[in-house]
Amino acid sequence: MGGCVVRKRDCAGGVVFTGDRVLIIQNEKGEWALPKGVIRDKELASDVAIKRVRYETGIDAHIIAPAGETRYEFYSVSRKLPVSNRIDWFIMQADRDSVVINKEEGILGGGFFTIQDALDKITYSQDKSLVRLAYDKYRAFQKNV
Repeated sequence: MGGCVVRKRDCAGGVVFTGDRVLIIQNEKGEWALPKGVIRDKELASDVAIKRVRYETGIDAHIIAPAGETRYEFYSVSRKLPVSNRIDWFIMQADRDSVVINKEEGILGGGFFTIQDALDKITYSQDKSLVRLAYDKYRAFQKNV
């Protein structure tokens, strides 16, 4: 009985806000997404989210609250097997909005966009839902500060 091997990866990322704008990036495939990366060794998801946001965009941001998790699967052509990603997301706040895109990482572009512009650009529906929910939580947090 042959089973299909699936590589499982745990990742973490940030839904980063400054004012009424959210940070999105355009990856090497031309897809608009949120910054994220793979959790390696015994790293904390929160540390990975902070590091990946800084690595991909040059933005220093701090975590306000957890934003939930998403999952997706894709077929890795290079590994020749399906990959299942689970991403822990964090609502983050940036103190500035001057983005420095890490083109060496294959990122084509990015920046802070109004929520509506970001939702119009973001490629995947679950990322759009995540931004909507995170923005509601972020705004509630801002009112309580």
